[in-house]
Amino acid sequence: MLDPADIVRFSDTPAPEGASPWVGGAAPARDIEIVPPDPAWPERFAALETRIRAALGERVLALEHVGSTSVPGFAAKPIIDIDLTVADGADEPAYVPALEAAGFTLRVREPWWYGHRLLGADDPRAFVHVWSPDTPEPVRHVIFRDWLRGHPDDRAEYAAAKHAAAEAANAHGEDMMSYNDRKQDVIRAIYARAFRAAGLLG
Repeated sequence: MLDPADIVRFSDTPAPEGASPWVGGAAPARDIEIVPPDPAWPERFAALETRIRAALGERVLALEHVGSTSVPGFAAKPIIDIDLTVADGADEPAYVPALEAAGFTLRVREPWWYGHRLLGADDPRAFVHVWSPDTPEPVRHVIFRDWLRGHPDDRAEYAAAKHAAAEAANAHGEDMMSYNDRKQDVIRAIYARAFRAAGLLG
């Protein structure tokens, strides 16, 4: 059971020396693209949700559309982010083969960071982030999503940060990880406001 301290405390644990999160030759993307909001994004999530639930059935404990494409009217990378909770994210044989048969590919394995796994799909473009129960990261994602949906000023601030981060990362030949680092301070500031409003911070 998560308590407020778990939710508000971020983990920036790096990969252990010599370890890589990337699976099967995958690598972080470059040439980051932020596009205008697409009204089809919710429909794409719904189609992906149907595929995931058909593949896993009762193994799906929770499934959420998160990230910028889950916020109506918000510019974003054209990739649907999904948080999937299963009984044990480390038990890859329990869900990875079924998802691979449904068109997803395991790309990231990070046992040192909340046990995170990531599977990608290309049609539509999507990232499925896999977590175990009582993991704080998917809880934070829902808080962030819902906060942005209701706070246009923070949407505008975050949109500006995303565009600036993408422009700088592309200009310097950086990858998606550097893009994420460039906008992290703005994200954390918005999280702090959302946490405080939810009574999670004093």
